[in-house]
Amino acid sequence: MSDIQREKAITLAWTGASGAPYGLRLLQHLLAADYQVYLLISSAARVVLATEHGLKLSAAPDKAHQTLVEHLQCRSEQLVVCGKEDWFSPVASGSSAPKQMIVCPCSAGSVASIAYGMSDNLIERAADVVIKEKGQLLLVVRETPLSTIHLENMLKLSQAGVTIMPAAPGFYHQPESIDDLVDFMVARILDHLGIEQTVVPRWGYQH
Repeated sequence: MSDIQREKAITLAWTGASGAPYGLRLLQHLLAADYQVYLLISSAARVVLATEHGLKLSAAPDKAHQTLVEHLQCRSEQLVVCGKEDWFSPVASGSSAPKQMIVCPCSAGSVASIAYGMSDNLIERAADVVIKEKGQLLLVVRETPLSTIHLENMLKLSQAGVTIMPAAPGFYHQPESIDDLVDFMVARILDHLGIEQTVVPRWGYQH
């Protein structure tokens, strides 16, 4: 992957935390912004997606890719679905991985594994690569209440330059639906990634 290609490539990971609609909506916007998305999906994330959104994905990356392309009506080449142990994927190597990565939603277990550099699966390895290469890593944590262990792990990551962005939507835009709350978080994520968005009006411009 050339440097120019890497500028329009991004890694998105879905883990088993509640909040699958956040991840799916974010994927839609990244594709709409003409990014090539490397999508990493944990086994638990597939269960949560089916439970919360009614979308069932195969454990086989090629079949999951086909389902998502049809569901999202995107170009096939825009989306790369990686297997959880696809160690030859570009996201596994600092020489070719995208410089930006989002884990959305991010479970407390994933936070812990990333904080301690476990790299036992491709999601953890991809996050480890972004941290060591001084890229941009966002973790959209969905857990409540937060234990001391959770907070210590998030502090450790924050001190390493990771952005901790809890799935905590605001209400000042007067949401009228669940989609409005989802869009609030997605808009904040896009802002932090430097991707132009008109999903939610900014503070002071909502009227």
